[in-house]
Amino acid sequence: MGDCRRKRQPFWGVNARYKKLIGHVDNSSYPEIQVDIEMRMATPIGNNGPVPLIMQFSWIWPASMQRPKPEGPTWQEQLLSEGWGFAMLIPTSFQADNGAGLREGIIGLVNKGQARKLDDWGTLKAWGWGASRALDYFETDPLVNAKKVEIEGLSRYGKAALVTMVDEPRFTIGFFASSGAGGTKIFRRVYGEQVENLASSGEYHWFTPNFIKYAGPLTPMDLPIDAHEMLALCAPRPVFISSGDPNVEGHWIDAEGMFKTAVAASPVYKLLGKKGLDTNQYPGTNVGLLNGDLVFRQHDGGHTEGPNWTYFIEFARKYLND
Repeated sequence: MGDCRRKRQPFWGVNARYKKLIGHVDNSSYPEIQVDIEMRMATPIGNNGPVPLIMQFSWIWPASMQRPKPEGPTWQEQLLSEGWGFAMLIPTSFQADNGAGLREGIIGLVNKGQARKLDDWGTLKAWGWGASRALDYFETDPLVNAKKVEIEGLSRYGKAALVTMVDEPRFTIGFFASSGAGGTKIFRRVYGEQVENLASSGEYHWFTPNFIKYAGPLTPMDLPIDAHEMLALCAPRPVFISSGDPNVEGHWIDAEGMFKTAVAASPVYKLLGKKGLDTNQYPGTNVGLLNGDLVFRQHDGGHTEGPNWTYFIEFARKYLND
């Protein structure tokens, strides 16, 4: 990371060092494309030694866009009160969330402005690459315990968080919220969002071009892998899978399909001496299965991880505070 601006800022009564960082990617191989990585982070003031940190794939909303404030402390404030740091990585700063941007950003830079080949990476993997570069930075920051960094994301960023944790073994914990198809929802299940949806004009860029053929003429039954095998590759590291209530969030997200993925990945956790889910009975709303290293909770809200932050923090304490 290059440019850096710092200031002290109070968050819900916790004083913190707040930094805005811009990382400049080496583009000497193709100077026509410039790529920067934007991140904002904070660590609490007064803690002895480096602190654990939760990194979110995040958005920076324009000042003109009014968003409702939570009734209590924000997730950032909850983490700082816990004595942990937070980071907000802005994925669209280094790879646009659309197909038109595939000849720009880090994918465009690597391909020198040319079109992708059939086995080239998609945007989810590119966002994961940026998360790894942020982790490189944390390893140089004396205020951060880089061996205790978690990756979190909601929706498309939940998909990216899963891909990131599979590819990057340095991330300690995963928090995958409402990631749906292409995330922790099982593909071989005719319910909710399907591969055909992922192959649409608004989403195909998330994946390698070879994936699109499973929307026709091939089907998800022809896939060589499914979501539970991706999730199993996170083991033995702890993972929290979050969902909203289907009647509030929408049935397209397929909360039960994400639960089934966790059930199918649980034997790998057991094989590696950890604890997955101990039931195959879908729990429904506000019944957390939180006693293992691979856990699941469906809250009663919509397309957000907000109501599950408190439960995630409680889950993460036993790994980040040891």
